[in-house]
Amino acid sequence: MATTAHAKTTTPTATFDLPSVDEATQRIRDLNERLIEASRNAGLVTLDAYEKALQSLLDFEEKVASASQIDWVSALATTHAKFIGDLSATYTKAVREML
Repeated sequence: MATTAHAKTTTPTATFDLPSVDEATQRIRDLNERLIEASRNAGLVTLDAYEKALQSLLDFEEKVASASQIDWVSALATTHAKFIGDLSATYTKAVREML
């Protein structure tokens, strides 16, 4: 006589400790603040790089202008470099204030 044993298998159920709504809200706020700060820092780094690159370009333009033998070309290039420098300074100042 053969007997069949039925083994009862149980599958473990996973339990999760869910945070309260207040804890979840605070975590989201903290994450948002970190993201905003990281974005702000990245913006400032980008703005600094832009200023340095533009200043190098303006320095080169002024060197070329001073090397020119034609007075009106030299005056035009110098004026252009000054105009772009002033415009860029205003732009970057406004962006820094926004950041």
